[in-house]
Amino acid sequence: MINDHSNRCRDLCANDTIPVAVARRRILKATEAVTGTDTVSVGAALHRVLAETVVSPLDVPAHTNAAVDGFAVRGSDLPREGTGRLRIIGTALAGRPFPSPLPVGQTIRIMTGAPLPKGADTVLMQEQVLENDGFIQIEARHRPGENVRHAGEDIRRGETVLAAGKYLLPPDLGLLASLGVVEVTVTRRLRVGLLSTGDEILPPGSLHQPGKIYDSNRFSLRGAVTARLVADIIDYGIAPDDPPTLKRTFQEMAQRCDVILCSGGVSVGSADYTKEALTALGSVEFWKVAIKPGRPLAFGCIGDCLFFGLPGNPVAVLVTFYQFVLPALLKRAGVHHPPPFPTFPARSLEKLRKKPGRTEFQRGILERDETGRWQVRTTGKQGSGILSSMSRGDCFIVLEHDRGPVETGDWVEVLPFSALM
Repeated sequence: MINDHSNRCRDLCANDTIPVAVARRRILKATEAVTGTDTVSVGAALHRVLAETVVSPLDVPAHTNAAVDGFAVRGSDLPREGTGRLRIIGTALAGRPFPSPLPVGQTIRIMTGAPLPKGADTVLMQEQVLENDGFIQIEARHRPGENVRHAGEDIRRGETVLAAGKYLLPPDLGLLASLGVVEVTVTRRLRVGLLSTGDEILPPGSLHQPGKIYDSNRFSLRGAVTARLVADIIDYGIAPDDPPTLKRTFQEMAQRCDVILCSGGVSVGSADYTKEALTALGSVEFWKVAIKPGRPLAFGCIGDCLFFGLPGNPVAVLVTFYQFVLPALLKRAGVHHPPPFPTFPARSLEKLRKKPGRTEFQRGILERDETGRWQVRTTGKQGSGILSSMSRGDCFIVLEHDRGPVETGDWVEVLPFSALM
């Protein structure tokens, strides 16, 4: 967490707008992993973070085995020229090995994954030999050691398989299961508090009123968090634009949560009280970022609880969540080095308005041209309140801090939603 020796986060740049990279760096520097662990079954460990390193209890594969269906032979029996002939004396199946050593001048039929009998060191693919009347005929084109997977060539006994701090993905679960591991120790679930603020906000299902809008932000944030982490979501609903109420709510949230995600009330309007309440209870690390959408973003802490005061507009909420909150959540959950999100170049199919001095995240739709190269177009209107632009799109068009307008055909960087959600 932000250093306790000051007992508060310092208000480093309350009046400055900082670049996206600087904001992300400060957030990650201020974030430490929670303490406490859970023991969970391997089957329930997806999107958890290892708290203890896993060491292999065995070699993988556990025995030298056939990589293909074919015939196990001794390398010394392979002909150097012309052809050779070996008698078939048995069969080895995965789980049912041949029971004795392989004699010189003979072979056995072997299936993929079956252990090689003692003496055999080569497997010939069945389609590369001629089988006839209990014998196989071999041409002089094979080399000893073909089509064999050796014991321990993937993992050696005692080798570190997965290090503490690893964010567990589907292949990791299969890897653990392949070692016979039943349970793993992971960091405990994060407790993430959600709150929307504003007198104009209504909960879905209530009667619509003039001048009011339904709350979408808590639902977007809940989905965004739980899509990537196993977390306990504590939903505090909607708070009015009332400083005493906000302070009481923030105090309660800070006592129960590891991270607070609050949307609304962080701009410069007279009724935007989030930053005021945060400053009274803890402190603000920064509250303006050179990003569009999402410039008003308050980050700080209340005691040991990280606080993100996100914008009120629904697209800005998601943009700032993925750029700033998600990396912090991963690190808070124990991931040692939250990975960068991959981008790749695509040609813009249209002109894009852009002013230097801020990073912009426009919503786009990717496609390939006739040569297979990526190209991208926007979803249409790019207002920070047009949430349908996120639903229609499949990527962000990332326009760098110093970049100006984009012409049709220019290369731009794109960040696919599939890498985030």
